[in-house]
Amino acid sequence: MVREKEAFLRSLIKLIDFCVIIAAFIVSYFVSFYIRDFFNFGQMAFAEAKNFEGFLNFARNTSILWIIYIPSWIFVLSIQGMYQNIRTRSFLHILIIILKTSLITSLILGTAIFIFKMTLTSRLFIGTYIAITVLFLIIEKSFLSRVIDYFHKLGYNQINLLIVGTGKRARQFIRTVKKHSNWGLRIVGLIDDDHGMFGKEIEGYRVLGRIQDIPFIIHRKVIDRVIFVVPRLWLNRIDEAILACEREGIATSISMDLYNLRIAKVRQTDFGGFPLLEFETFHAREWQLFVKRLIDIFLSLFLLILLSPLMLVVAILIKLTSKGPVLFKQVRCGLNGRQFTLYKFRTMIVGAEMKRRELEKMNEMDGPVFKIKRDPRITKVGRILRKFSIDELPQLFNVLKGDMSIVGPRPPLPVEVEMYQLWQRRRLSLKPGLTCIWQVSGRNKVKFEKWMEMDLQYIDNWSLWLDFKIMFKTFFVVLTGYGAS
Repeated sequence: MVREKEAFLRSLIKLIDFCVIIAAFIVSYFVSFYIRDFFNFGQMAFAEAKNFEGFLNFARNTSILWIIYIPSWIFVLSIQGMYQNIRTRSFLHILIIILKTSLITSLILGTAIFIFKMTLTSRLFIGTYIAITVLFLIIEKSFLSRVIDYFHKLGYNQINLLIVGTGKRARQFIRTVKKHSNWGLRIVGLIDDDHGMFGKEIEGYRVLGRIQDIPFIIHRKVIDRVIFVVPRLWLNRIDEAILACEREGIATSISMDLYNLRIAKVRQTDFGGFPLLEFETFHAREWQLFVKRLIDIFLSLFLLILLSPLMLVVAILIKLTSKGPVLFKQVRCGLNGRQFTLYKFRTMIVGAEMKRRELEKMNEMDGPVFKIKRDPRITKVGRILRKFSIDELPQLFNVLKGDMSIVGPRPPLPVEVEMYQLWQRRRLSLKPGLTCIWQVSGRNKVKFEKWMEMDLQYIDNWSLWLDFKIMFKTFFVVLTGYGAS
């Protein structure tokens, strides 16, 4: 959980630091030129001109300089503890580490210059490079800290926790979560098996029920992870609760003093000194999810710009041919039951939702989904838009916002989710998408139960390569309109 996220974040920040120090090297070259011109210090060795070509020549002739200096910064920052407890360290501590590292790396650089007899190396450039590196790193750390805190305040990347247990260790665990609020963890409530504890507050959080109430609670609350901080004697009590969470795709963790366990699909991790056993139903590394989100952002932004003329024409046609708004907005269920507003081009007459009950007997889909091949509520323009999935283009805004992904199970209506069987709810354990296996396999020609199985097949076999294959197939499905109605 937190350990894996921290490991990914450490690697990402190391990469950013590496890029910042390279940028400092480039900037230092040009700054040194201007300093020399201002004070009439004369020319610098290997520096031919104040342009990028001149810099490349300088970099080639001083390669030993930056090949030693840049990795030294990353190495010394690491041993100084810069990449530990990233989100919880004060800025003053970060500043001290950067200044100490600058002194150590300066000694390393001086030693390298002496060993390799780099007598032509400009001392002005070295001093400028060290100063600019320190300045850039301070600015970068300040910026990253603000960005992380800002996104957590907006509610992004938050993990909703349900804590099972109210004993001494559970209270310590709760205090640890509260102390590190910038980790993006939010406690929704507590569970205690004592009926008399219902409604009471522990460390500022309300007891929502007993262990047997967990399946009901995860239906009514947005829960991303259930953490059991319980005595060993409770093992027989939490078995059914863990199975209920597993069926619905909710991740669970157990904090108990158990080590060297050999259980399939279980990971032993540590959270602030608390040993946890993690039971994951969706397997993906943090860097893979990061890449998936980057693809979502760049692809949705690119498509919105590319298809904006088409979307404008569609909006005009809808407005000219039927009364009502251009966009149809509807509440859908996203990751672990989070509700969001989905956008589509309106393809039906105004008041179509009110007429649905009259048409229920004509439903051609099994399960809780409602579809009619020749739905009388659909407008002439709407029929064309649906045939080629053009009505779904506004959902690119949902992808850009983070409510949806390009590839993922289709977002259901809340009323449909209420009618799901327990095993079908696990499709909510992954962010919904514009397209998935169901969309490229016939869509409305596929039975509901088979559709649900396809979504779970996608979740269980997810990879970036699978996403690319589905996107490739979707392109041809959209062109032919296969399975749409």
